[in-house]
Amino acid sequence: MTSGPIILFDGDCALCDRAVRFVVTHDPARRFHFAPLRSEIAARLLASHGLAPDTIRSVVLLHAGQIRVKSDAALGIVARLPAPWRWLGAFRVVPRPLRDWVYDWIARHRHRWFGRAPTCPTPSPELASRLLR
Repeated sequence: MTSGPIILFDGDCALCDRAVRFVVTHDPARRFHFAPLRSEIAARLLASHGLAPDTIRSVVLLHAGQIRVKSDAALGIVARLPAPWRWLGAFRVVPRPLRDWVYDWIARHRHRWFGRAPTCPTPSPELASRLLR
């Protein structure tokens, strides 16, 4: 396993697929590793944190023994990217219930607005090297 941050993402979501590709592109230090939320490795990682894999319906950030979901995960991810992206972490000052309401609203509409990811999208070599299996 990796010691760096791990992002668990919805592999069927085109928005999530684009977000993962964005992180890969803007993570020159190659800190992040990835796994689809519905994969066996994700199920094991979530179970190790006492979470039932079927109950998680958001992006997940695992790092240093902590698990973050929804807006906390998204802000934790951008905070680990280089400037100017890390500056988005300043949105942590917005109360979490409000941030999560916005997150949930986008999540409810994501398939309609962005579509579904292509069946078995072919990851770039950079992404493939960072996918956990």
